Amino acid sequence: MTPSREVSRLIEIMAALRTPGTGCPWDVEQTFSTIAPYTIEEAYEVADAIDRGDLDDLCEELGDLLLQVVFHARMAEEQNAFAFGDVVAAVTKKLIRRHPHVFGDAKARAAGDVKGLWERIKAEEKAERAARRPGAPPDPAGALAGVPVALPALARAQKLQDKASKVGFDWNDPMAVLAKIREEIGEVEEALAEGKTQDAAAEAGDLLFAMVNLVRHLDGDAEATLRKANQKFERRFASIEDALAKEQRKPTDATLAEMDALWNAAKRAEANAQ
Repeated sequence: MTPSREVSRLIEIMAALRTPGTGCPWDVEQTFSTIAPYTIEEAYEVADAIDRGDLDDLCEELGDLLLQVVFHARMAEEQNAFAFGDVVAAVTKKLIRRHPHVFGDAKARAAGDVKGLWERIKAEEKAERAARRPGAPPDPAGALAGVPVALPALARAQKLQDKASKVGFDWNDPMAVLAKIREEIGEVEEALAEGKTQDAAAEAGDLLFAMVNLVRHLDGDAEATLRKANQKFERRFASIEDALAKEQRKPTDATLAEMDALWNAAKRAEANAQ
């Protein structure tokens, strides 16, 4: 299929859906704010398909995510703000500009020019954007600026840590992060011993933040790491249910000790299968 022809057809379909009177009533009444949650959801479904290694599903989910881009672009076009073509042109220009070591001249393609290039060009783009919008509120300043508040908490924590690291506020190795984790665990224990549950919850938040830092130092992604842990929990708990079902029982019929033994059996089975 010719991508340009298929994308044009998709844009035409969205325009028809958004046409008052003849379009879809639900689509017509949507706004940027009401569609935003669906955009986030579709991005997660793309990530889920990747985690599961399901390329057929990935194709479909990428289509759903593309639909979100077309939907937002159509609403913007209706307000004479921008259209889908402007979105494509902007990201094309950005990719070329941020990769002079690929698309530039021989000097720009030199390996030594690559280090730090992305961040420097991003800073230049931010300054140009501010110049194009006189009177608009300035972009947030500071080393931690530019991390979207709407990001999932784990992803945002990792991005904040990345930005702090770029200005030298970071540990040098994972063992130092482990020491911080032990410190945070101690503070949780202390708050619990004193019966201060709210303080313990706050300290647990600090512990989570430190755990994200450990994953980052291990070159991992906190969101992806927790997703895999969730999948592992679901898989092993399903093994508990299956084992109990063979005895015509449910988890509510078993003791914690019984379920813990079945959990450990599932864990050993996974280890032996690897």
